[in-house]
Amino acid sequence: MQMMLRGMAVATVLIAGAVLNLKYADGVAAVPAPGEAAKYENASAGTSAPLMRLTKAPMGKAPISIGNPATAAALAALTSARPTTVANASATAPNDSTDSSESSVEIQSTPTSYKKSLRVHAGDTLSKVLESAGAPAQDADAAILALKGVYDPRTLKAGQNIAVSFSPSGLDGEQDRFNGFEIPLDYATRIAVAPAPEGGYKAYEFERDLVSEKARADGTIDWSLFQAGSDAGVPTKVMAELVRAFSWDVDFQRDIRKDDRFEVMYERNATEDGEVVHNGQIVFAALTLSGERKAIFLHTLKDGTQDYFDEAGQSAKKALMRTPIDGARLSSSFGKRKHPILGYTKLHTGTDFAAPPGTPIYAAGDGTIELAGWKGGYGKYVQIRHNSEYSTAYAHMKAIKRGVSKGSRVRQGEVIGYVGTTGRSTGPHLHYEMIRRGVKVNPMRVKMPSGQKLQGTELTRFEETREAVKDEWAALAHPNQQQLAQR
Repeated sequence: MQMMLRGMAVATVLIAGAVLNLKYADGVAAVPAPGEAAKYENASAGTSAPLMRLTKAPMGKAPISIGNPATAAALAALTSARPTTVANASATAPNDSTDSSESSVEIQSTPTSYKKSLRVHAGDTLSKVLESAGAPAQDADAAILALKGVYDPRTLKAGQNIAVSFSPSGLDGEQDRFNGFEIPLDYATRIAVAPAPEGGYKAYEFERDLVSEKARADGTIDWSLFQAGSDAGVPTKVMAELVRAFSWDVDFQRDIRKDDRFEVMYERNATEDGEVVHNGQIVFAALTLSGERKAIFLHTLKDGTQDYFDEAGQSAKKALMRTPIDGARLSSSFGKRKHPILGYTKLHTGTDFAAPPGTPIYAAGDGTIELAGWKGGYGKYVQIRHNSEYSTAYAHMKAIKRGVSKGSRVRQGEVIGYVGTTGRSTGPHLHYEMIRRGVKVNPMRVKMPSGQKLQGTELTRFEETREAVKDEWAALAHPNQQQLAQR
């Protein structure tokens, strides 16, 4: 009997010793609480009560390692009262024959790293974004310094996303380690900064391997051009580009009728397994309106600029756009009407396009900003002088785009503001005016001056482009070729 009690005491001391030597992720040894050590020592007296207290003793949160055979044996000996343990390493030591199914200890893997994705807002700097993610200021500055010669952080724009990487410290109260960041520049390229083997940080530029291809789609318009495009699988961005390309000739509020048709072929980039990551320029498009077909082709001029031209080499671009907004509904035409706020009949000197607040408004043509700011009942207002004959005006804006100010130059199709309902307005819309020699005219009825007409060798080059595009269009219609664009 005395020999058996002595054996029990030795076993108890071994277990207590293993627990006392175990290190935890918070850097604190699994030592007993004050006053508990004496209870462990009393185990040698031959009573079993101290051993029960041992199994219930509080322990640290996450062992760094439990690979030591003695430690593993000690853990296996603990009862179900033992708190669940989260560890970075395997719970089973070499040559450990303990049946894990009988152990109450659960060992889970902690992630080696994780990322926080943040969107850049107006006025943000890269340093501010990294620090708001939790990167220490000194580390953030060192990582940004590594970008020199690879990327200029001053070119960071609102709306870009930054993925900031960390690895868990595993220690209570200790900050997770900053592991760098990534900035996607476009659909194919990204910049990454990571810890360098020699210390500090290093910047890298990565480019995805993508396949360039062309996609074709066509369809019949039932009640909406955009809906017809969506039904055919054309991305909304591509349909918006189609509208812009035809907006000098087509009044999309009045000229589109049921059973009209559209055709479009555009560039896109995909991964080798077929995932589309970017939809590019329209190469060819056609609208058949009331039986009349209008086709345009993308052509690169000798000076490297690109433009759309019709079958005869006439530029599709006119001096001014009739509808300087996408996807809007014509809500009020030019002419006399009863004013919805003033209550009496007066000349409505522009065309109103109802659209959701924030919808982009485009400059109808190249020109110089003559006025940008508040103008009485017009609310937030922009006026552009295009030449000695024409000006255009845009009213009731929610906001004028930053940088659009008196004297600044704008290009046709450039965003100058956003739809709102400022001034005398009953709802969000764009009030669009066209001014010819100081007189406001109906933008839907004025005859637009023509754009560039190709001649000579440039016309010959265009004709070669046109025929090559027609061949591509026909090839994509073959049953074995791709016919519809992916959404």
